[in-house]
Order: sequence, then C-alpha cells, then structure tokens
Amino acid sequence: METLSALAGGFAVALTPLNLTLLLLGCFAGTLIGALPGLGPVNGVAILIPLTFAFGFDATSSLILLSAVYFGCMYGGRISSILLNIPGDEPAIMTTLDGFPMAQQGRAADALAISGVASFVGATVSVIGLTLFAPLLARAAIYFGPADYFALYVLAFATIGGIAGVDPRKTLLSAALGLMIACIGIDPITGIPRFTAGNYHIYDGVDPIVALVGLFAISEILVLLEKRGKERAATIRVQSWLPDFRAIWSTRGAMTRGSLVGFVAGVLPGAGASLGAVMSYAMEKQVSGGGGTFGTGDPRGVAAPEAGNNAASGGALIPMLSLGVPGSGTTAVMLAMLVSLNVQPGPLLFAQQPELVWGLVASLYLANIALLVLNLPLIGLFTRLMMVPTWALMPIVAAVSFVGVFSISNSIFDLELMIMFGALGYVLRKLGVSLVPLVLGLLLGGDMERNLRRAMSISDGDWGILLSSWISVVLYTFTALFLALSVWLAIRDQRRAKLFPENRTSK
Repeated sequence: METLSALAGGFAVALTPLNLTLLLLGCFAGTLIGALPGLGPVNGVAILIPLTFAFGFDATSSLILLSAVYFGCMYGGRISSILLNIPGDEPAIMTTLDGFPMAQQGRAADALAISGVASFVGATVSVIGLTLFAPLLARAAIYFGPADYFALYVLAFATIGGIAGVDPRKTLLSAALGLMIACIGIDPITGIPRFTAGNYHIYDGVDPIVALVGLFAISEILVLLEKRGKERAATIRVQSWLPDFRAIWSTRGAMTRGSLVGFVAGVLPGAGASLGAVMSYAMEKQVSGGGGTFGTGDPRGVAAPEAGNNAASGGALIPMLSLGVPGSGTTAVMLAMLVSLNVQPGPLLFAQQPELVWGLVASLYLANIALLVLNLPLIGLFTRLMMVPTWALMPIVAAVSFVGVFSISNSIFDLELMIMFGALGYVLRKLGVSLVPLVLGLLLGGDMERNLRRAMSISDGDWGILLSSWISVVLYTFTALFLALSVWLAIRDQRRAKLFPENRTSK
C-alpha cells in the first residue's frame, strides 16, 4: 500500500504540463536518435544534457527527459537493424540476426511490430520490477564480487556458440578477435599501453560505436557495391505495410522469457542491455527448440532480444538509484548529470527525495505507452523505406554513419578507424565469419578482463577465488549445462541431417 501511494504521488509529478511535454519530446527524439547508426542511447543522452542546464530544468524534469530519451533510443535501435541490417546501437545487434531476414522475406511490417510490442513488454516488466523489487534486487546485486562478474561473462561467451552460426571454429575465431581488440589501450591495472603502436588516439581503447558502425554499416555498403544493388533489389520486397497480429501473439512466450532474463541482466551493475539481449536470444533459441529457424527470419529471434534489451535498460536504473552504481553506460551519464545537480543517488535517495524517484518511475510507465503509440502507427512509414532504391538509400546510410561517428569525438582518426573496421567486416563476411561474436568480444572483453584482474589482485594470484563464491559456482554450473545442451543439440542436428539429407539440401 505504501508503494502504491508513493507511485500515485509520482504520477502527480509526471503529469505536470512541463514534465509531460518533456516526456513526449524525449520519446520522439530518442526514437530518432536510436534509429541513426552510431549514436545510440549513451550519445543521445549525452547530447541533450547541455540542454537541461541551458533551460534550467530541475533534477526531476531533467531525469524524466533523459530517461524518455533512453527508452526511446532502445525502441528506435531496432528500426535500422531490421530495415538495413545496421544496428542503431550495441544491444540491437541481436535483432539483426532475424529481423533483417524477415525484412528480406517481405515481412518488415511484422518484424517492426513484433519488436515494438516486445520492447513495450520488456520495458513494462522492468518498470514493474523497479517499482516492486528495487530494494530487494539492489541488495542481491551488491553481493556480486569481481570473481562473480567474471563467471557471468564466461556464461555470456558460452552462449555465443548458440548465437552466431553452426561453425564453432569461425565463431571462436571471431570472438577471439574481438577479445584481442578489447585489449588495445592502457592496461587497467599497470597503466602500460598495450598494442597501441605508439598511437595516442587508441590509448583509451577502441570505441565500440566506431567499431560497430564500421563492421556493420560500412561493410554492408561494400557488399552492396560489390553486388551493384542487383541482388538486394531482387530479394527485398514488401508484402504488406500492416503487421500480422497473429505473428505478434505467437511470440508472447519469447517476449515474457526475454523480459525476465533481460531484467535480471540489467540489475547487475555493469552488465547492461547488450548482455540482456545476448542472453535472451540464446535462451530463447535453446528453449524454443527452433534452433534451425533462428537466424533465417524467426519472429521469436526478434521478440526475445528486443524484450531483453528493453528490460535490461529499465533494470539498469535500479543499481543507479539504489546504490549509486550505474548499471550501463547510459545510466553512468545520467548519474554524472544528477551528481552535477547535487543529487546523490544511493540508499537514502528514496527517503530524502521521493518525488524524484517516484516521479521518474511514473514517467517510465507513461513513456512506454507513448512509445508504443508512437511506433506502431509509423510501421507503414518505416516499411516504405524498403521501397527506396539502393542507390539512393546507401549514400544516406554512409553520410549518417560518417556524421554520427564524427559527432562523437570530432576526430578524423575515428573515421579512418571506422573505415578499417568496415574493410575487416567485409573480409569476414566474405569468409562466412559472423560479426556478432567479434562485437560481443569487444563489448564485454574489457569488463571481463578488469574483473578477472581485480579478483586475482584480491586473492594475491590464487586462482581458487574464481570458485570461492556460491554465486560463481552457480554461474559456472549454468555455463556447463548450456555447453552440454549445445553439444547435444549439435549432435542431434547432425544425425537428423544424415537421416534426412533432402531437408538439408532444400535449405
């Protein structure tokens, strides 16, 4: 009852004319920013922070605006992933695996509708969790030590084999390449430059956004240049501008499971939406028993990661508000904004400034509804993009990619690095190597290394610390079970292929 009364007070704060206007503007701007390759929620929130100071907004209004932009970016990231095979941000990588094949099959409207509803379901689950379980989940997350986080990332990398194709050698090669790139820069413990060749531009490491845009956007442009647009024009068609609501209903189980997995991943500080999307996709692929159709346009492969990354984005607010520890890169930017406004997130925030906390929670309920209403009617507009000729669309993609990357740091070197990653992505795609494990290795490798080094420093070099916690033991157990299940499914598929060779050739 106390929670409901506090939430009612939060709605009174969120429904003031100023806050409601900022919420709607944030949702619209966030959707556009999320759809642009290379920007994403971190840069979208960072770009708008100066506006909150320029207009003199208080902490509550500023947080409502930036949170609406945050959630809008998570919705918008799916648009370019599905229509162009170019993720709008890191978590949307998983959506490309089945979203773009659905678009190639003429089901772009279905993919956009499923991803929109899944985003709504995942975000709503996370906000309900934020409302009901914030104190409990925050207490659970605080027990995770460096060794436990390392075990969590081991589990994440164990799922890569179930995500990126059937050839484990190419998958491991791609993941190892991503981990190697993640090691570039200043050593987090000793402060010694590694693999920089004396170039100070990469002392801070390789920017994942630069690598992401290069690997997907630039390599896609190079592939289309090679094909001269002929194959693309022949394979992409739009059967309908209206979604099939039966397809949306059929993915309700994937949405629910993805939301729960993503929410748990988001609550863990530092895990973020990328891990939530990865875990949701991998779990759905194993649970559904449709591994053979995943990666070829399975609607569940769109619903699960979209629900997972949106649930993780809401879950990431819990450690930020309750512990003062950002759960993702975007919440880290929001935390810096709050601190600059003399607001210190932590256990006392709920008691000292309840109008800020519950006003934010209430605004997130409203933002989810606004984003669903905003996105579903625009499905026809988004699918019309498929009618644009390749020769007209790709220059726009190239221009947006270059402008987006340059706007991050105003660095010519980042543009050159983006082109290098584009060439690398083109070569890997020609060799049949999936780009997803490489990007995951780049995104998670740094945090994985830092937690391993911290654990070893705490134990004075004793490797036994990696198994000293019941949390890490449980995570390693899940890793072993997942690997065993993956091996069993691979053996089963090989046996089926031998028994029914005609099915294999028909595919």
